[in-house]
Amino acid sequence: MSETRRLLEAAAALSYLLHEGGEILCIVEYGHTHPFRRVRDALADNADFTTTNSPWTNRLHVTYRRLIPPIDIEILAAGESGPRHLDNTTVMKLQGVPFLTISEFIRAKLKTWIIRGSEGDAQDITYVLSRYWNRVDINRIPEQDMGVFVARNSVVAPAWTAVRRKYGMH
Repeated sequence: MSETRRLLEAAAALSYLLHEGGEILCIVEYGHTHPFRRVRDALADNADFTTTNSPWTNRLHVTYRRLIPPIDIEILAAGESGPRHLDNTTVMKLQGVPFLTISEFIRAKLKTWIIRGSEGDAQDITYVLSRYWNRVDINRIPEQDMGVFVARNSVVAPAWTAVRRKYGMH
């Protein structure tokens, strides 16, 4: 099974359970209760998932155990790394599973990369921006942060230049 199919299966299973509880994605909106409580409640009776709270990082880690090796999913509260509100302007369907739009994904990853400097985040930004630059809304991307990113990851410069050119920013 390809890694993409494994990840999509885990995301679809988690999305289904969270959607049953009125939530979507791995970024969960605040409501009347803390979003992590709603995730834990949605997964409480499901043997395929286990949860581990990480209060010092304000993250909830969910492990999907149906596949070998298991898949770890990091749950974030909306507004911390991603958009504050999850709606049709910030979320799209990818093979039936809700994901952040291209612009919101890059924005969230860029924000995290600026703070942590993770090579994994840099690879994600580079991959998505290089392939989907024509779907990026430049108004959602912090220009100064992207300038720092491009300076340290020159392979993505042509894609960022194409986005800027598309918006008349030479």
